[in-house]
Amino acid sequence: MYFYGDALTEERSSKEVEFLVKELRLDRPMRILDLACGYGRHANRLAQLGHSVVGVDITSGFLEMARKDAEAKGVNVSYIHQDMRELSFKEEFDRVVLLFTSFGYFEDEDNLRVLRNVAGALKSGGLFCFDTFNRDAFLKTFLPYHVTEKGQNLMIDRITFDSMQGRLCNKRTVIRNGKRKDKPFFVRLYSPTEIKDLLRVAGLSIYGTYTDFESKPFTSESKRMIVIAGKG
Repeated sequence: MYFYGDALTEERSSKEVEFLVKELRLDRPMRILDLACGYGRHANRLAQLGHSVVGVDITSGFLEMARKDAEAKGVNVSYIHQDMRELSFKEEFDRVVLLFTSFGYFEDEDNLRVLRNVAGALKSGGLFCFDTFNRDAFLKTFLPYHVTEKGQNLMIDRITFDSMQGRLCNKRTVIRNGKRKDKPFFVRLYSPTEIKDLLRVAGLSIYGTYTDFESKPFTSESKRMIVIAGKG
C-alpha cells in the first residue's frame, strides 16, 4: 500500500466500479463475491450500491483495513480470511470479481483450481470478471528494471521472463526507512487463447474482453485484458 496507494485514487476506483456495473449488468441488487479483495476498494463501493458482498483475501491486514472502511462508509460486507484455492462456495453468487492482476500467482494446476472454484461459486447464468496481462503484447515492450521512488524509499523490480513456464519473475527489493527486504514473486502470463481454454476447462465461457476499464475493445496490441466470462 505504501508504494501503490498513490495510484489507487478515488477516481480510479470509482471508474472501475462503473465498469463493473455496466459490463456485469448490475441493474438490481445482487450477491457478489470479491476475490483477493484487498482493502475493500471495490467491495465497499459495490455494497454502497445496494449489493450483498462477500470479500475474500489471504492478507489479514488488508481485511482489517477493509472492515474499517466499510464501517466508515456505513455498509455491511462479509470479509473472510481465506486462500482463494480453498473456496467451498456452491452456486451462491450472481457475480464474482477478481481484480488488480490477482490471477496467476500460483502453479498452473492451482490457477485452474481458482477458476474452477469461481465456477462452483457462481449460480447458473452468473458472470465473472477478472483482469490480467496479455502475454502476447506485454512481452513486446516490458522493461527488465523498474524503480519506484517515494521520499527516501525505493521499490526496485528486476524482471525476467521464463518462456518455458510462461512466468514473469520479479526479484523485488524494497528499501524503506533504511531497511532492505527482498520480496521475490512470479505471475503466470497467459495468452488470450490460453485464457479461453482455461475458462472452458473450468466450465466458463468468455462473453467479452476489453483493453481497459473504459470498455475499449480488446486488440492484439492490448497489454492488458479484462475478461467477462459466464457460467451457462
